[in-house]
Amino acid sequence: MAGAIIENMSTKKLVILGVTLLLFQALAFMVGFLISCRSHSLSSFFFFLTLTHIYTKWELPQSLSSPATFQINWLVWLFPVDGAVVTIDASLAYRDDLFSEWTEMAHSLEHRNLNCNFTSEKTTENEGRYYGCDPLPFMEVGSVAHKYYLINIRLPVKDRKTVNNGIGEIRDIRLVSIHQNGGFTQVWFAMKTFLTPSILIIMIWYWRRITLMTRPPVLLEKVIFALGISMTFINIPVEWFSVGFNWTWMLLFGDIRQGIFYSMLLSFWIIFCGEHLMDQMERNRFSVYWKQVGPIVFGSFCLFIFDMCERGVQLTNPFYSIWASDVGTELAMSFIIVAGICACLYFLFLCFMVFQVFRNISGKRTSLPAMSKARRLHYEGLIFRFKFLMLVTLTCAAMTIIFFIISQVNEGHWHWGDRTVQVNSAFFTGIYGMWNLYVFAIMFLYAPSHKCYGNDQSSGDGGATSGEDIQLTTTITHVDGPTEIYKMTGKEAQE
Repeated sequence: MAGAIIENMSTKKLVILGVTLLLFQALAFMVGFLISCRSHSLSSFFFFLTLTHIYTKWELPQSLSSPATFQINWLVWLFPVDGAVVTIDASLAYRDDLFSEWTEMAHSLEHRNLNCNFTSEKTTENEGRYYGCDPLPFMEVGSVAHKYYLINIRLPVKDRKTVNNGIGEIRDIRLVSIHQNGGFTQVWFAMKTFLTPSILIIMIWYWRRITLMTRPPVLLEKVIFALGISMTFINIPVEWFSVGFNWTWMLLFGDIRQGIFYSMLLSFWIIFCGEHLMDQMERNRFSVYWKQVGPIVFGSFCLFIFDMCERGVQLTNPFYSIWASDVGTELAMSFIIVAGICACLYFLFLCFMVFQVFRNISGKRTSLPAMSKARRLHYEGLIFRFKFLMLVTLTCAAMTIIFFIISQVNEGHWHWGDRTVQVNSAFFTGIYGMWNLYVFAIMFLYAPSHKCYGNDQSSGDGGATSGEDIQLTTTITHVDGPTEIYKMTGKEAQE
């Protein structure tokens, strides 16, 4: 009887494959750590206010395509009125050489809430010191394809309209730029360029083997193929085009790609475990999983709407920020907290499903002692391989949940102004490499094998072989499953 590669490949070859994947995983972490320790860096620009407005010019670090976020730190001489709102007339322009005219990219009149404190004791010795204000979100651009950028910051004063009245006497401003490091950008581009054809080739090879079979593909095989498509979609290095094109939508597009992959990966784990539960009465039907997959799709859609509320608006106005208002800050904080809680609950539910799968397989092991020695060793080997793969799946799920939570917290801290949450770039490259290696392993191990395990390998079984097969394996609506473990765990569901 033919099965998947995970069943028919020799133990020696499986060990070699596992060690090779482990070495690639270690390489993914080491590349990020050795070449670029931090994925993002901070650059500060200090300016003194004139009586009218500021003209500042700088050249951002050339790191291929490096999206940047800007914050403003204020130093105030006189204490502003409690709850004061500063009005900023901001403009952004660019040019690609030192002689051409500036071309305006964006212009907006923005309002930011000031929160200032006197950090020293209010004594005579400290008279003349500045009040320090909390950082304010100023601007976020998705691509810096041009060489020179000019920011014009103007603080208009209108007494009749109470514009910028009561904000104190602002003496100077520090502009903080958070940008992606050049070394990390090169590593990231190189990984995407290398991994895209790798996953694409294994995906085509996997589906070709599926279509060569006499039976139609079952749900699990379709979901594995869909997972390969989503991995290929997130791998495609479209960032290379941002080197020569000013594609301001790259950040939004990247979030959409990552959201699709998250949804597909989380749904795959649910279906992967569910299809191996013997109490599934209607397996091989996607509609059975609507209660589990539905919340994943709904949560991803909510995150997409939240992302559109900020980065969607920033396509036309880079100075807009949902963190600029108290309501927006509370809403964003709530989304981050709820998303983290939901991710943890998902992982606990996945652990429960894996526990059920292990319990069901353990119940099947009671039939093994009645088998011949060759058959018993064969099925014990299959069970061990499957359990090991499930543990690897749980590890991958745990790392993914941790990465998701840290990514959300990091983005929030950048907006809150805490500059101590820099994550080593090895974590980003390592998790990204882990996703690719996991998807590669799943498609390779669950591809149909050309080898067969039958009477030749179970010498002395005679007519007992067919009886044991009937006892441990059944068909799914008259269609074989991808593996013997898949068929074995579904026996009671079919009776």
